[in-house]
Amino acid sequence: MTDENSQLYVVSDEFDGFRLDKALSEMVDGLSRTRIKNCIEDKGVLVNGICILSPKHKICSGDEIILNMPEVKDYEPEGENINLDIIYEDEHMLVINKAAGMVVHQGAGNYTGTLVNALIYHCKDELSGIGGIKRPGIVHRLDKETSGLMVVAKNDFAHMKLSSQLEDRSLFRLYHGVVLNVPLPVIGRIDAPIGRHSVHRTKMSIRGQNYKNAATNYRVIKKAGESFSLVECKLETGRTHQIRVHMEYIKNPMIGDPLYGPQITAVKSALNKIDADDEVKDIVLNFPRQALHAREIAFIHPVTEEKMHFVGEYPESFKLLINKLF
Repeated sequence: MTDENSQLYVVSDEFDGFRLDKALSEMVDGLSRTRIKNCIEDKGVLVNGICILSPKHKICSGDEIILNMPEVKDYEPEGENINLDIIYEDEHMLVINKAAGMVVHQGAGNYTGTLVNALIYHCKDELSGIGGIKRPGIVHRLDKETSGLMVVAKNDFAHMKLSSQLEDRSLFRLYHGVVLNVPLPVIGRIDAPIGRHSVHRTKMSIRGQNYKNAATNYRVIKKAGESFSLVECKLETGRTHQIRVHMEYIKNPMIGDPLYGPQITAVKSALNKIDADDEVKDIVLNFPRQALHAREIAFIHPVTEEKMHFVGEYPESFKLLINKLF
């Protein structure tokens, strides 16, 4: 039996042995794998009358699946008139250059002033509901103090298509960051799994708790002697704090990073090695955040299938750091 909010699916031979979330994402039109996963974990899926909580559950031909997909709830926080640096916008999506210091979505201690609050005000009722009541339209995140480009979906179809590109790594993201010392080799790949730090719960670490594979490609763009580098990083995966953790792992921590950054004595020593003047020392030693900027983003438009590519301008503080240091 199903009610008006439920739908019954019988597994065909085509999906025999599939993961539950993957099968449903292909069987149900218009729903992303992420939204289906959330529904499973919220006790919204029955297989042969049994509530299944694991998206990894393997299904068999002939299984009966009942999907109880709740309607998207209204997002509780109100929209706020916060300035957004919009690089591109159409009826399906928008690309923004997020300011450093802006939290992407509501969380503990951050209930107003978020990117989502600003998007609700700007887009009114046009945001995708796939992210749920806390993250409408949000396809991917940036850390609070990381500036740069993000793509936001205005409807579920666009969200599903963009999320698929994020999952299969065809959604291209390129970051610029200023790090201590010069990575060796100057072009390389960091392949080191990341998980939650076992002691410091706000931090991630290599092979931390419940770690997942993580890979970052990098190259050095500019050098200040052997003391500092402007690096370009391309993500293969999207783990929390990935670039910051990986750069610390190879002994090139991000300047200004409060969690993974270098010791102040190491930074002062590096500045002395390049005979930095007082102005440069002040800029580097007092840089107020991790010196990381999401510089480029590229993807296929979810509706027109046009190739889209955007470059985000550096914030003034980041631009000053680079101009004075290199």
